[in-house]
Amino acid sequence: MNLLKALATISGLTMLSRITGLLREILIARAFGASELTDAFNVAFRIPNLLRRIFGEGAFSQAFVPILNEYHGKRGDEETRHLIDAVATVMAWALAAVSLLGVIGAPVVMTVVATGFRGEAGTYDAAVFMTRVMFPYIGLISMVALASGVLNTWRNFAVPAFTPVLLNLSLIVAAVFVGPHMDQPIYAQAWGVLVGGVLQLLIQVPALRRLGVLPRVSLNLRAAWANPGVRRVVKQMAPALLAVSVAQISLIINTNIASRLGAGAVSYITYADRLMEFPTALLGVALGTILLPSLSKANAADNREEYSGLLDWGLRLTFLLALPCAAGLILFGTPLTSVLFNYGRFDAHAVEMTRQALATYGIGLLAIILIKILTPGFYARQDIRTPVKIAIFVLIITQLANFAFVPLLGHAGLPLSISFGSTVNALLLFFGLRRRGFYRPSAGWGLFLLRLVAAMLILSGMLMWFARNFDWVALGGTPWLRVALLAACLVLAATVYFGTLWLMGLRYAAFRRRAG
Repeated sequence: MNLLKALATISGLTMLSRITGLLREILIARAFGASELTDAFNVAFRIPNLLRRIFGEGAFSQAFVPILNEYHGKRGDEETRHLIDAVATVMAWALAAVSLLGVIGAPVVMTVVATGFRGEAGTYDAAVFMTRVMFPYIGLISMVALASGVLNTWRNFAVPAFTPVLLNLSLIVAAVFVGPHMDQPIYAQAWGVLVGGVLQLLIQVPALRRLGVLPRVSLNLRAAWANPGVRRVVKQMAPALLAVSVAQISLIINTNIASRLGAGAVSYITYADRLMEFPTALLGVALGTILLPSLSKANAADNREEYSGLLDWGLRLTFLLALPCAAGLILFGTPLTSVLFNYGRFDAHAVEMTRQALATYGIGLLAIILIKILTPGFYARQDIRTPVKIAIFVLIITQLANFAFVPLLGHAGLPLSISFGSTVNALLLFFGLRRRGFYRPSAGWGLFLLRLVAAMLILSGMLMWFARNFDWVALGGTPWLRVALLAACLVLAATVYFGTLWLMGLRYAAFRRRAG
């Protein structure tokens, strides 16, 4: 398998997902701005999203994919299918129970997650209602995570990468065509999330059927639970759940703090987070997706050279592509926020508040992406306990940082704390892999980093000049001119950055790599 080609496929489809996601956010921003009801939707949507990351894409994938790779490579098709069916059965019943409890207990959940809403009856009631509508999304999207794990193991990356587009399209239809006909238009977004979850699950079915691995959910939960592979997955999930839960606990605390910082604070951070998700998904998530199966296979074959080489390839690509993205978030936030969100009720004040959050997110962008590359290095070896210990320590560090940064920077202090904690996390993961001898850097890192520093200095100067010498908010009067100007600036900056590296001797063909 050509890893660079696989990365391009996943990143291209992820780009489509993020573009439709941005269109979704633009429509919501234009219709509602950074209002109390927008805050209510963002908080309500964050709850099933949070649980999805805990039970679905997070802990489950980290535990399931390495074991599935082992079955697929060593135990034959029949045992592999039995494992998939048993895991799907246990997962479906557990998620149905969690979804039911979430619908019933939505008021309690909202009280814990956003205590700042309690004094605003309208905002609180809207958040509770939308939480109830969207809570079943966790069951749907977690089953999508199961299907994606199977497809990725069979090296089918395209369908899972395209899947999020369907959620965005569902929310766009809800905002444009359904919301205007409802008494409370924002509620259309909640129903759009639920419909999007159904569509994401249905699109997996044809690909799974073609491969002969479509999961069969049984009514016999006891027989499924007796499968030894299921017990192994659950055993691995226990520390993985703790690791992912720690990160989400930090997110809950940050959401709670943001809900107390005044109207719009949650939304400013949410809009900045959407922009930050572009590079994290295009690079971090995509690399993590293709590296985990390949690293698991190298580990199962006890091929340490291949294992280390895969990590080295991922780290170099991350530095090459994440550093200019971080510079863009830090130095070019006003143009990005203005072009994407500065319409309708999203005014100049909202642009500035979002820019501040975006800049502090940018400080930790490289570390956030590196975590997605380094963590699979442990999961592939079925070592989940080490990332758990690191995650618990980072939770404490992040919340201590909030005490220092939030009083000084307001809502922008929350992303800065995340950036600080992510940097600590990435460093501990890196040195953990090095200390255990799992990763040995290949030659040439010193010259590689020197070239990056030189190119980054030139790029940063260009971005600062572009950001300061145009009134990006005032250009909203000619929106297409503003869009064209932004595109020209980004194309020119990218050309100068990659051209500078090429002139200094960096050859991009060196990043081509194959994996078995």
